Amino acid sequence: MIKLPSGVDVSNLIDDIRILSWQVADILLYYSKLLENSNDTRNIIKNNNEKDPVTLADLKVNEIIIKRINEKYKNIDWDILSEENVKISSKNFDSKTDWIWVLDPLDGTKDFIQRTGNYAMHLALNYKQKPYIGFVLIPDKNQLWIADGKKTWCEKRDGSKYEPILLKNKNLQEMTLVTSKNHGNEILNALIKKINFSKVEIMGSIGCKIASIVRGDSDIYICLSLAGKSSPKDWDFAAPESILKAAGGTITNLDNQELSYGKNSFEQGGIIVATNNKMTHESICLEIKQIIKNNGIYPL
Repeated sequence: MIKLPSGVDVSNLIDDIRILSWQVADILLYYSKLLENSNDTRNIIKNNNEKDPVTLADLKVNEIIIKRINEKYKNIDWDILSEENVKISSKNFDSKTDWIWVLDPLDGTKDFIQRTGNYAMHLALNYKQKPYIGFVLIPDKNQLWIADGKKTWCEKRDGSKYEPILLKNKNLQEMTLVTSKNHGNEILNALIKKINFSKVEIMGSIGCKIASIVRGDSDIYICLSLAGKSSPKDWDFAAPESILKAAGGTITNLDNQELSYGKNSFEQGGIIVATNNKMTHESICLEIKQIIKNNGIYPL
């Protein structure tokens, strides 16, 4: 049994992050509303990188989460790995503790700017490089997904809760795939076409995609990163993995190996598959692998 750091109670911790998450939702919804005005858009986007934009919302959420955790939990043996801090710091993140918070203050920044609603805040507490407790906040849907290491549930702002709905026992062609809106590529598109899924849903934010699986709206997510191109990072997957696994699904690479966190680059490259059923996941991965080999879609 995993024990939290000395001085930390799991129920109190979840209560604290729950309160903080809805404060974050207010910040993100405020800036999302401002983006309706083109003049405000210019002020909110803080860099000129169209492929990896940073907004004032990213920075404000990053600041408040780190500040509140540090204020509330002083002298606790854990570190905080944040996407925004990695971007702005010249120092390498070098942690010697088993416990690491992994934060993406705004996953799906492009969708946030485009005002699709498919953006999320990710916050996970990793233990020995594996996600343990996780939070995926989707402000536009009034959803806060929480995993306490044992189970997953969703809360609305009024405190009402509902359980995951994982659709099971489908073959690959009967599944609904959820895939990227802004990060697709021709090889992944060729694979999707060859598999001939029952339905394909397009959306931004890995957190939103994994939440759609946990809600029962979709069954599978496939990520395919090309060599020399950008790959998703630890902060993209840690919190979504925590809610999916505690709900009964799983996420691995195509060889059914668990994701590895804490590498120097923080990259999660190659082919990653998330499904709604850990019992059938390996066979689904094998089937996808065979389709790729038989059709020469991607070098394995």
